[in-house]
Amino acid sequence: MLHPERIAGLYRDACHAELDALKVGNVHAYAAGHRMEVADFARSAEVSAGPLAEAGSGVGARVLGGVAATREAVGQNTNLGILLLCAPLALAAEEGITLAAALGRLGPEDARDVFAAIRLASPGGLGQATRYDVTAEEAEPPPLSAAMAEAAPRDRIARAYVTAFEDVREVGLPALEAARAVGLDAPWSASAVHLAYLAAFPDSHVLRKHGEVTARAVRDRAAALRAEIDMASRPVAALLAFDTELKEQGINPGTSADFTVATLFWRALVEAGASLG
Repeated sequence: MLHPERIAGLYRDACHAELDALKVGNVHAYAAGHRMEVADFARSAEVSAGPLAEAGSGVGARVLGGVAATREAVGQNTNLGILLLCAPLALAAEEGITLAAALGRLGPEDARDVFAAIRLASPGGLGQATRYDVTAEEAEPPPLSAAMAEAAPRDRIARAYVTAFEDVREVGLPALEAARAVGLDAPWSASAVHLAYLAAFPDSHVLRKHGEVTARAVRDRAAALRAEIDMASRPVAALLAFDTELKEQGINPGTSADFTVATLFWRALVEAGASLG
């Protein structure tokens, strides 16, 4: 069981480490983009850490509190996906339970708070759904597990709730361990994790905003680049070229960045003594 202040600190560290990494198509220390700056995300990490680690709070309350604090501080959505992924991890670490157990605790209040957080954040390309439409303010939303299962085929973050973070366990954590094994420092390890996610599956944010053809093309391009470069050589030029290419097309693989933060946070919690399973 980790103290909330410790959890908040590890969350902030994960967010800042991700910002220091050269993550193609996203905002990072090497380049801004999409009308956002690194400072927006750094401020978001600071103000959302408290709600994310609030003692005794449920998953939904942590997400909603973090989104509300972020909107107040920076006036835009910079971290909805991050909070959705990190809230169950924070709860599990505080309670000393597995992630699966934390996800099994989701109740009606979590659905209400998560749906409210999504409406407040207004993520790009969300659209409307025929079932479980989060844009509709229902008196009694559906169970969060059911809503996530419905969205899972088209959204990797929703899928994470259904699979107990399979993508983190099978893509992110192995990529992080491989990067560390060859001596990469924290920023370059995070860059390697991000590229691994981008190469593994079509990014959900790109899919929502640009469609399946573009999302798969970005995935294929990332996979080819990953096979060509040696991250141990710190290939700044090659990654920045792809970064510029994506940003010129308005393509922001935000879901891959969200999963990068979650991976770094997961590993930090485990190293601090959490048993996430």
